[in-house]
Amino acid sequence: MKFDLAAKSMVMIVTLITSMTSFFSSQPGYRGRLAPSLTGYLHLGHARTFWTAYQRAMTAGGTLVMRVEDLDPERSRAEYSEAALEDLRWLGIRWQEGPEIGGPCAPYEQSKRRTIYLEAWQKLLKGGFLFPCRCSRKDLEAALSAPHEDNSQTNAEHDPLDDEPVYPGTCRQFQDAPSQPDGFNWRFRVPDGEVIEFEDLNLGPQQFIAGRDFGDFVVWRRDGVPSYQLACVADDAAMKITEVVRGEDLLKSTARQILLYRALQLEIPDWFHCSLVTDSNGFRLAKRHDALSLRALRQRGVTPMEIFQGNALF
Repeated sequence: MKFDLAAKSMVMIVTLITSMTSFFSSQPGYRGRLAPSLTGYLHLGHARTFWTAYQRAMTAGGTLVMRVEDLDPERSRAEYSEAALEDLRWLGIRWQEGPEIGGPCAPYEQSKRRTIYLEAWQKLLKGGFLFPCRCSRKDLEAALSAPHEDNSQTNAEHDPLDDEPVYPGTCRQFQDAPSQPDGFNWRFRVPDGEVIEFEDLNLGPQQFIAGRDFGDFVVWRRDGVPSYQLACVADDAAMKITEVVRGEDLLKSTARQILLYRALQLEIPDWFHCSLVTDSNGFRLAKRHDALSLRALRQRGVTPMEIFQGNALF
């Protein structure tokens, strides 16, 4: 199968990154990060995003942190962690802090940072930002498909790049909050109608409306695992990350995370979202694209330069 990145998706990355990083002069206080999710092998889209993060940190004269996101107990595997570090080194990416190097913000594996997430959850709870959600998946599906609900945003037109549909507010009225997070899906109560704006250093001005573009979102799962949103904010703040580089599929997550930063009274980093790499049908690459994983491409004898030039796709 051929994958068409279109003229703007995967031209020679080194040239692209050079133009992107012209914004920076030397910034010794700069701290960027690489945060691979260990639920599969990295693919070409990850290669571009992580190379961008590496180049921006290098150009800024700053520090690049490796943090492995291994919170998902069912899908995270040690083999994916080893492969991610090895594949990124093969691409020529280097970092100054990480699980195999150490550093002042250790541990660098999210599975070992539960205390930090629990402290953030407790602060949000005390601030009145959270409520326990008793809805099952079946309950939510029924509520979102009910004919009397306005489901134009939550069902038929749900953004495929978003990570959860707009919550219908079923459990917002519950006031009895347990003192421990486990056993419930804890949601952040968004300020309905508030406009969340931020300047993306790559894509320009961004704007989302709380309660319309996204609803009350999960920060802690009933199985005792903090959500991506909470863990990401808590970790980036604790590791003093000054700029977050990631894919544009997480733009809406950035709006959510800004609300968490504000609620936790933390300094908000800068944002740089990379445009997505897509296949011939216009769908973004995902870990299901096994043929385009960095591991598979290496086994085929593809070189890093061929990946940067886009010649690895055929």
